[in-house]
Amino acid sequence: MPRKILSGLVVSDKPNKTVTVLVERKYQHPLLKKVMKARKKYNAHDEENKYKIGDKVSIRESRPYSKNKKFEVIGLNK
Repeated sequence: MPRKILSGLVVSDKPNKTVTVLVERKYQHPLLKKVMKARKKYNAHDEENKYKIGDKVSIRESRPYSKNKKFEVIGLNK
């Protein structure tokens, strides 16, 4: 099964080797047919602590690093 790849904005880099990434997606409501926005935060592993607040990054699903950290950063988006 392929791993999920998501892109979003780094909103926190305070924990060591971890960044919090805000991912926003758009979907159509099944009954109202209105385009809705959903936002979710993911904790992602950042081995070198090189990503800072405001960076646009891609994250990939990976092995669990901790209870809440199941993604890793794969690079910057432009």
